[in-house]
This record gives sequence, C-alpha cells and structure tokens, in this order.
Amino acid sequence: MRNNQIKISVIIPVLNEAKVIKNILLNLQNYSELEVIVVDGGSEDETFAIAESFGCKVLSSPRGRSIQMNAGAAIATGNILLFLHGDTILPANFPQMVLAATQKPGVVGGAFELAIDAKIRGIRLVEKMVNWRSHFFSLPYGDQAIFIKAEIFQKIGCFPIQPIMEDFVFIRKLKKIGKIAIISPPVITSGRRWQQLGIIKTTLINQLMILGYYLGVPPEKLASFYRKNRN
Repeated sequence: MRNNQIKISVIIPVLNEAKVIKNILLNLQNYSELEVIVVDGGSEDETFAIAESFGCKVLSSPRGRSIQMNAGAAIATGNILLFLHGDTILPANFPQMVLAATQKPGVVGGAFELAIDAKIRGIRLVEKMVNWRSHFFSLPYGDQAIFIKAEIFQKIGCFPIQPIMEDFVFIRKLKKIGKIAIISPPVITSGRRWQQLGIIKTTLINQLMILGYYLGVPPEKLASFYRKNRN
C-alpha cells in the first residue's frame, strides 16, 4: 500500500546531466512533502554523485528514458507520479497545482505548459504552438513534466519500452481513459536543443518523427533518424 503522507513522487531519468541536475534538485528541496527519485542510465560524469548529495533516492538502470522512468515508478510510494526531465525546472508551488488538477472530476493525469530557456528568434512562437497543441489536442510531451495518478499508471501498463516517442504513445493511451489537465504557469526547459540545431531544423525533425509514427515506421528507425540529425 502506498504511503498516504507522500503525495507526489518526482521521477527524474538522467544521463550525463551534471551541468544542470543541481539546479533541478535545488528547486525541489523547497517541498518537504515530495519523494524525489533520480534514475541514472549510466552517466559518465558526476550526475549520480550530485544526486546522492541531495539525499534523494538514486538508482541505476539500463539506459533508455522509458526503462528509467518505469524503474523509478516501480519503487515510488506517492499517490501521484510526476516524470521530470533532468534539464527542466518546475514552477513555484507546483505540488498544490498538481494535487488540485488531479482532484478534478475525470482527470487522470496532466502536464504543464512549456517555456524554453533560450533567447533565439522564433522560440516564443514555438512555445505558443506547443501550448496550443497541449490545450487543444490534450497532447503534452515529456518535457512538460507529465504527471499521473499512480493507480492509473499501473492500469495502463507503464511507459512503452521503446527508444523514442515513449511519451507520445503514453499520452495517447492515457487520453482514452480520462481527461488530461494542462497547468499554467509553465515548466522551464533547457533551450540547448533549439540553440544547437536551430528552430527550423528542430521543428522539422519533431514533425517528421510524428509523421513517421503515424506511418508505422518502427521506433528503432525513428530513433536512428533522430540521433543522426540532432548533431
């Protein structure tokens, strides 16, 4: 039975995030009611040691975001599971917002609006499009801090074990059984991907991934395409 005193378990899959994980964990220290679980996929930097220094639960797992998130969920004791990318900061007072959202009738999970930590031309338009998609289609992605009731997570079978787009498949499955809440204010995620590849290339890759999924391209081929084009 889950401990009713622990309301939210924050699960953070990481891989070589030593440069940013400290700020993420510092932000979470403001909330004593949380259970924080960092799942390391074999980092070669100081990620594991930094996470341990914060006193949160830290475990090793085979590499792969879906595998790591499922591993964290397996030991979580919270009534609500929140999956947080290792380069994303949650807004102030997020626990109260998550609890309020999940108590609304018919809501089985949700996510936050997105803000991107970058000052490059066109990035604000990207944010608007992401948030429009999230509200209109109830289709947030993993960098928006997806949260879900623990009992529902077990019911729908956890994250699918695949090398990419596990969040997309997961949310589509979740939509079939209930409402997806989208919370504002937003999480703030690193803009490094957009800064490295540029707005146009990053957006094009994202859209091609979704198109490939609907056309039935195997996740392994999509992952290979993504890796080749993100450098």
